[in-house]
Amino acid sequence: MGFLIYFLILILVPLWAQMKVKSTYKKYSKVAVSSGMTGAETARRILDENGLHNVKVVETQGFLSDHYNPMTKSVHLSPNNYHGQSVAGAAVAAHEVGHAIQDKEAYAFLRFRHALVPVANIGSNLSWIFILIGIFTSATSMFLLGIILMAAAVLFQVITLPVEFNASSRAMDQIVSSGVIRNDEEREARKVLNAAALTYVAAAAVAVAELLRLVLIYTGMQSED
Repeated sequence: MGFLIYFLILILVPLWAQMKVKSTYKKYSKVAVSSGMTGAETARRILDENGLHNVKVVETQGFLSDHYNPMTKSVHLSPNNYHGQSVAGAAVAAHEVGHAIQDKEAYAFLRFRHALVPVANIGSNLSWIFILIGIFTSATSMFLLGIILMAAAVLFQVITLPVEFNASSRAMDQIVSSGVIRNDEEREARKVLNAAALTYVAAAAVAVAELLRLVLIYTGMQSED
């Protein structure tokens, strides 16, 4: 029974976070920003004010597919945020520009996360193969290798938290100082950014919980040898 509850938590926590961000975004995407600026205009203004004239602002397809690409030096905004004139769109656009500013300043956690990408990809793709081999063959060495690979992927998710929180903090400072939103709109913009942060917190919490569970299984296997 406890095992079932554990897996329900693993499924329900991320689902709840996704529902929260979607409902919050939907609510504030209907609230017009006082400056009347689109997300694209917001991003462009903040980029230019920070000397990032070389960073492009482009439209990308998908719902909430917004991101910053450090390889191409470009801020990608989903259609609603690129063209829309909402508080939500301004907050999301400013958040992605926050990552561009981090990149310019060589923000330590962002650099560390970039360095972890290859290792994290290997860990997320291969960890369960070794874990399952270890379970079915009772080979603790293979199980441990799987845990180590998973730990690399989990570390990536944990390091993502300060990167995202810092980008959101920068976003709030920028959209206020640049005049994109009024002071009375700060609360609404912050709600959008906080809801988005929940998805990263939920993902990291679930990943850490699963890693700890596997470590406990490994210690149990060791004690049986």
